[in-house]
Amino acid sequence: MNLVVDYGNSFAKVGVFRQYELINQYTFTRGDELKFFLQNFSAENFILSSVTHDDAQVLDWVNHINRKFVLTPKLPLPIKNLYASPDTLGVDRIAGVCGAHQKFPGFHCLVIDAGTCATYDFLDLDGNYRGGGISPGLKMRFQAMNAFTAKLPIANVVDNPPLIGTTTETCLQSGAINGMTEEIKGIVGRYQQEFEGLRVILCGGDARFFENKLKGPIFAIPELVLSGLNSILIYNVGS
Repeated sequence: MNLVVDYGNSFAKVGVFRQYELINQYTFTRGDELKFFLQNFSAENFILSSVTHDDAQVLDWVNHINRKFVLTPKLPLPIKNLYASPDTLGVDRIAGVCGAHQKFPGFHCLVIDAGTCATYDFLDLDGNYRGGGISPGLKMRFQAMNAFTAKLPIANVVDNPPLIGTTTETCLQSGAINGMTEEIKGIVGRYQQEFEGLRVILCGGDARFFENKLKGPIFAIPELVLSGLNSILIYNVGS
């Protein structure tokens, strides 16, 4: 049994895998809840992906598990990382492309993580990670318009914003939601023109929100990062 943890800023996602099959997944918003779970869960292998938390502390919570790994730029990967500055690459981004590689081997893949930021990560059909792009996520767009202006309020996210806003709130919704939707469509279109047979994978907290707004074959896989971490774990256990 494999236990994988994606420990983010606001919450921790935990996946339990039998080889490549996801058996269970959990979400924890408090560190003490995660600690209790990890201290009481038995597994053969463990991997942690964390940006802001103490890796050593989390590893201490799983000291009963023999084989433990932390995703760092030096950990061997099942793909080739061609990023020019690998030390600055977010571990969630590399886990996402490893998940895409495991699910769509032999295909060009564009991973779009619609979270706090919208990240675009490209993996070619030979398993080479080339890089991608970063832009503000949906909630960040609303927050930025409120924070950097004197009078614009925070608007709510709605499923179907109007093209033509008739109030300040609907104008904000039109600009942020329609704007991000068209951004994603445009970037996907440019990749599709250049890379035949491209697989486009959506993940992140807003993946389901954008899934039905995009045309063409789009795969929404919310657990992609967990699957990628699991594939990295399997790669290292076997190497």
